[in-house]
Amino acid sequence: MTTTALETLAAQVQQLLDIEQIKQLKYRYFRFFDTADIEGIATVFHPDVTLDVNGGIYRFRVEGREKYLDMVREGAHADMIMQHNGHHPEIEILSQTEARGVWYLQDSVWEFRRKLHITGAALYRDRYVKVGGSWLIREIQFERIHEIVEPIERAPNVTFSYLAEHGKKLPPGDLPAYRKE
Repeated sequence: MTTTALETLAAQVQQLLDIEQIKQLKYRYFRFFDTADIEGIATVFHPDVTLDVNGGIYRFRVEGREKYLDMVREGAHADMIMQHNGHHPEIEILSQTEARGVWYLQDSVWEFRRKLHITGAALYRDRYVKVGGSWLIREIQFERIHEIVEPIERAPNVTFSYLAEHGKKLPPGDLPAYRKE
């Protein structure tokens, strides 16, 4: 094999390694989010991360890792169950330190305080940066494909909930600050 062929092969292998590392980064994001693991979720974000959410009938923007973490601290409370499944990643390596990706999301949120069951699908459009040899999420654009909000008329028979044990305990009747109307 020539030097040029070996260099080309090495670049292709590195690109595949980068794609796999980005996939694992996003998988950790979903796991940390659903388990309200604040320390863990902090490790997946660049300090200047931005989140732009377009939910169809709602829209908001969060700038900076600390504000994002505050949103998770407030939103992932003990009176809810969350499940976010990201799949079908399309990762494009733009340079040795930049990449972008599109992910398909299916989610289900049981919010017992508000007596709502929310399900839906969305697209994540992310930008990633490689800092010190590790990929981080730099930008998230979240756009709903659909969202279904149903009242919980009869509480389901929940036999276990991770967030009930590990999520933020709210005072009786209190809603997180971002959910007050």
